Amino acid sequence: MILAFPAFVALHAACAAAYVLLAALVLMRPPPSRSGAWLILASLASAAWAAAFAVSWHTPIGQLPAWLEVGRSAAWYGFILHLYRQSVGDNDQAMPAYRTMGMLALLVLGGTPLLNWLSDSAGAALASLDIAVRLGFAVGNLLLLENLYFNTPPDSRASVNLLCAGLGGLFLYDMLLYADGVLFHRMSLPLLEARAPVAMLAVPLIALAAARTRRWSIDIHVSRDVVFHSVSLIASGIFLLAVALIGEVFRQQDAGWGEVAEMSMVFGAIMAVVVTVTSESVRSRLRALVAENFFSNRYDYRKAWMRCIDALTAPEAFVALHKRAIRAAAEVVDSPAGALFVRPPQDVAFQWAGSWNLPAVGAPVPPGHPLIPLFGAADRIVRLEDHAGSGAWLPDLPDAWIALPLNHCGALIGFIALAHPRIQFKLDREAYDLLRVIGREVASRVAEQRAMQVLTQTQQLREYSQRFAFVIHDIKNVSGQLSMLLANAEVHADNPEFQRDMLATVRASVGKITRLLSRLEAERQERDHALITPADRLPALVELSRLTGKGQVVLRDHSAGAGAAIDPDAFDAIVTHLLNNAVDASGPAGRVLVELRAETHGLVLDIADTGSGMTPEFVRDTLFSPLRSTKSGGHGIGAYQARELLRQAGGDLLVISHTGTGTVMRVILPALQPDQADIALVAA
Repeated sequence: MILAFPAFVALHAACAAAYVLLAALVLMRPPPSRSGAWLILASLASAAWAAAFAVSWHTPIGQLPAWLEVGRSAAWYGFILHLYRQSVGDNDQAMPAYRTMGMLALLVLGGTPLLNWLSDSAGAALASLDIAVRLGFAVGNLLLLENLYFNTPPDSRASVNLLCAGLGGLFLYDMLLYADGVLFHRMSLPLLEARAPVAMLAVPLIALAAARTRRWSIDIHVSRDVVFHSVSLIASGIFLLAVALIGEVFRQQDAGWGEVAEMSMVFGAIMAVVVTVTSESVRSRLRALVAENFFSNRYDYRKAWMRCIDALTAPEAFVALHKRAIRAAAEVVDSPAGALFVRPPQDVAFQWAGSWNLPAVGAPVPPGHPLIPLFGAADRIVRLEDHAGSGAWLPDLPDAWIALPLNHCGALIGFIALAHPRIQFKLDREAYDLLRVIGREVASRVAEQRAMQVLTQTQQLREYSQRFAFVIHDIKNVSGQLSMLLANAEVHADNPEFQRDMLATVRASVGKITRLLSRLEAERQERDHALITPADRLPALVELSRLTGKGQVVLRDHSAGAGAAIDPDAFDAIVTHLLNNAVDASGPAGRVLVELRAETHGLVLDIADTGSGMTPEFVRDTLFSPLRSTKSGGHGIGAYQARELLRQAGGDLLVISHTGTGTVMRVILPALQPDQADIALVAA
């Protein structure tokens, strides 16, 4: 009984639709290359062959299906031969033989349907030859595929292994079909009906191979998330089915514990699947597997860029920018942690700015650190383990793997140190390029935040200056009033002795206010940096600290009388402020060490206390912020003023502090220029 819509028709119609879809995918990215054109031709020939067989079930169309099968086989043969020529070149000795064999087979296969159409008796006589030649054509396709695979370089076989698997299965089935026909002198109907589903199985393999080979000009737009979750579900389903099968074997043993064992195994397997799919390392391995085997590019660049922008512009105030910046870079290489170092304006060292899944880092990275020159001017990403001795470069980050430079407008403003990834990660060109792009975007965001902080501090200082200007104005008024009182008192004094005391007191007040105004006026003027010898000035400052404070202050001088280019009053103010803070932090039973030493880039003065120390967050956010003080009655201007005075002179102030172990305030004094050194030598 013939069905109204038999499975034969449905399968061949579906096969034709599948190959039409494959050709459409290639055409979606015009213009196709020669390889793409061959693939389109072979796909359309296969679609026409399958459609002709579907139609021939109800409508007699003569020898058209046989001719279309010849075209299908010839098109695939030409496609494989084209790929083989690309792999080995025209000089290969086997190329003429393959071309000749293809032409002869095409003539025989094309002539047999013609003879069948002209003469039934001649066609019947050549039927066996026709099947034998088709068998030979299938074997030839298999041999050509084998040579294509083994003549492709090993590092490029990823682009042809799926193609060889798909077409190899197709031609292997044809070989079995025609071998059966040669043996029994007839074509097997079940084998003929199964050709369509076998041909459809080859379509996804060919499509994936084309998607992984850019020169074929095909781009299958499949969501990576869909593929990832599909693979996860399929793998989980296979695992659960295998466990259920094992449990069924236990149950069939007819033991008293069979059903209990089956249920326990199934429930345990479900729990194992849940734990596995929620594991970050397993998900990372699965993502890498999907990206490597299903897509041409390692990353979905549109999605990666949008994820980076979303991370850097997130409105959540509770997630600091430094954590979002580190996470944006870490997601590229599947790193679970990292730390950000930023060089503040007019600073010479890279200060810790924040960490993501890592502890805080107390020590800054100096400008002479061996890591800094490795970045170069081309945004070079440094893989730390490739350099000898790099294990001691970042002692606070022993798991550091790579360092990503942050360049903004041609200047290195910081870098991100990322920890080793969850699984083994190969740093290829795609990873390096994406990291560089994200590094530049992170640098722009960090520079923007830094500019906003500078603007905020400038506004605060402007307000403070305005208030200070009002004070100066009031002092001027008081000075004028006292001067007037003094003049009137000299004229209207009744008691000469009293008047003399009053005049002396008022005169002293006026002199004091006048000196204050003169000092304020002098600090507004720009003064040249004087030449001083810190070793000569430090003993008096240390002695004054001993007299006014409590605790022990020890001075060590290893400077050999070297000089520095800084104003003497500014140097005294800096040292006095830092000494007072160190004495207060150490307490009566504490100890303050003042050590002066000469280094290659200038003089370094360390003022170390034995206090409770400061957290990296406090150093980063509060210590140098003007108008923010933790002392009762303090103005929050001392540390900021000390650092600014040093930077104006060409030096800097670094902080090395750990909670519970004290603080070291490192004063980097500006070195003498050659002409200044000559002047100092003459003066000596």
